[in-house]
Amino acid sequence: MARAPVLAAGGIVLRRGITPLIAVVRLRKRNEWVLPKGKLDDGETARDAALREVVEETGHEVTVHEFLGTLVYESGGRSKAVHYWRMETNGEQVYELMEDVKAVEWLPLDAAVERLSRAYERVFLANVGPLALEAVAPSTAQDERPFVASDGVGTAARPTEFGTKMQFAEAGAAAPAANPRNNATPRTARSRRRNLMQK
Repeated sequence: MARAPVLAAGGIVLRRGITPLIAVVRLRKRNEWVLPKGKLDDGETARDAALREVVEETGHEVTVHEFLGTLVYESGGRSKAVHYWRMETNGEQVYELMEDVKAVEWLPLDAAVERLSRAYERVFLANVGPLALEAVAPSTAQDERPFVASDGVGTAARPTEFGTKMQFAEAGAAAPAANPRNNATPRTARSRRRNLMQK
């Protein structure tokens, strides 16, 4: 019997500018550069987990926008499904970085893709990054409707145009990814609690 995939969520986090920049984080334990993400806490929706993890790992307040896609890969002999949303930040870092994160860098798309340590994340960002950048182009910026945390459903700005699913498996077929819009999705409990400390 196949085990259910580990569920996680994160963000393709943009900082607007003449050249929009994308956040990548450096993990302390493995010294790897990755996209900000993490496992869902018990009873937490994927969107809520994505927002929490991005704030914890980047130290920035962000707004959550449209769903961009799901990345499925093998990790430790088990499938992991990570749901990603486009997010934006306008300000400076306001929280201390969580203990697991050594640094955050803000890079143009091509440089962010190159900086990532894991091949499957590089392929994923190379595919969804242009969609995220297109959404912040001046011609579409006025049409954006950010996700409101109190809204149980949330609204994607252009749901028919966004969203991709990519699977990477070492052997065998990966378990299907859960629907990130379904609040009845099984949750993966995590015992570790993190505290945000304001600077």
